[in-house]
Amino acid sequence: MPCVISSPSTDSGKTTLSLLLSCWAFSKGIKIQTFKVGPDYLDQQQLSSIGQPICRNLDIFLSGEEWVQESFFKHSLKYEFSLIEGAMGLFDGLGSTTYSSTANISKLLNAPIIFIVNARGQVASLLATIRGFRDFDSELSMVGIIFNNVNSDRHKKLIKEVFKNEDIEILGFLPSDSKITLNKANLGLISPMDNGKEIDVEYFANFAERNLDVYSLIKFLKSPQKKIFNSVNFRDLKIDKSKPIAIAEDKIFHFQYPETKEFLSEIGIPLISWSIYDDEEIPKEASSLIIPGGFPEKYADHISNSTKSLNSLRNFRKNGFIYAECGGMMILGDFIKDANGNNHKMSGILPFRSKKSKLSVGYRYIEGLKDTPIIKQNQLIRGHEFHYWEIENNLSELDFGKAETQKKLSSPWKIKSWETEYKNEGFFDEKLHASWIHLHLPSCPEIAKNFIDATQITFSKHS
Repeated sequence: MPCVISSPSTDSGKTTLSLLLSCWAFSKGIKIQTFKVGPDYLDQQQLSSIGQPICRNLDIFLSGEEWVQESFFKHSLKYEFSLIEGAMGLFDGLGSTTYSSTANISKLLNAPIIFIVNARGQVASLLATIRGFRDFDSELSMVGIIFNNVNSDRHKKLIKEVFKNEDIEILGFLPSDSKITLNKANLGLISPMDNGKEIDVEYFANFAERNLDVYSLIKFLKSPQKKIFNSVNFRDLKIDKSKPIAIAEDKIFHFQYPETKEFLSEIGIPLISWSIYDDEEIPKEASSLIIPGGFPEKYADHISNSTKSLNSLRNFRKNGFIYAECGGMMILGDFIKDANGNNHKMSGILPFRSKKSKLSVGYRYIEGLKDTPIIKQNQLIRGHEFHYWEIENNLSELDFGKAETQKKLSSPWKIKSWETEYKNEGFFDEKLHASWIHLHLPSCPEIAKNFIDATQITFSKHS
């Protein structure tokens, strides 16, 4: 069974180690199917950028245990080797619990753990750390350790001395090296889609060969041999192939799960790419539009000057269905206010401006307030948030005619975290759903069906 790469905390080197192993395997002509624990887009994009199969997310909270198992076995069985990159610390999950944590995934899939630890400034204390994590949960199996930031032979020798009587395999010592340090921004790693530093596959591969016991590690990456799984059946859906869905996908908007496009294609819905960055018009044949999350704030000036795209978006609003998440919702507002206080004009479809705020991050419980294109009244689903922005409603500043057109807008749902009370969130009407919330549509059949039904509606030209 392939291993889970985990650590005591975030920023311990999990993604770097996963990339080192993937690059080394690529250099040897070996395909590795990678997985990422949690609702992560940026680590997943890095692991998908080096010629290996597309990295897949495993998230128990969002998708449920059955979906996680099915996705893991479905994709890992395609290749001889697989690995799972954990999230945060080994036991960190929903709120203060271990639910939906890396440990939870490890136990669900019966996958052993390779632990990577930042060894800077430590020797004997490392033993206490490893023993604490290893012995905290007897159902977990920690089979190997890798030490990060070990920059001298003396440091390496002392660590080996400390662990000489421990029944755990040391699989490598990684020295500090700026060439394998991944660039970061406020939401985590800088995406390769967003001018991030390109991975030097050859350098990473050679670095792995020099500093890791790669031939011992590879034995912990063997994919499972056999597993029966059942995919969700959507055969009863009636799909009109004359109604393609356009998807915004470029260096601005790229926070989407690969399974969403795969799922829509598999059930027969034609998909068309649309780039706001390139100032394209929405394809005329599209009947629905998906605008995923991304970094519109970084490109706010560029977007405001993409008049062809923005005019196309305003015209599409009249007769098409729009689904927008997080950053996708921000361009539906009137303005984005940048860090210098400058307002950048957006599409003006929704009555708000976006401005920088404190971080809003975490899993969300969601309950439908009304029957909407995405959720039905009292329906319970799950999603997640991750943004530094907030919106200010501008209804008082709108002219009367525009205000009248906004009267039908309301919140589709109320949301809460594990520790907060419910609050109304988002915008919807019969032709639009916009929210800070990211959903995983393919793993929620009820919501997926609602979404597909919404894309199949033909709206009157005069509606």
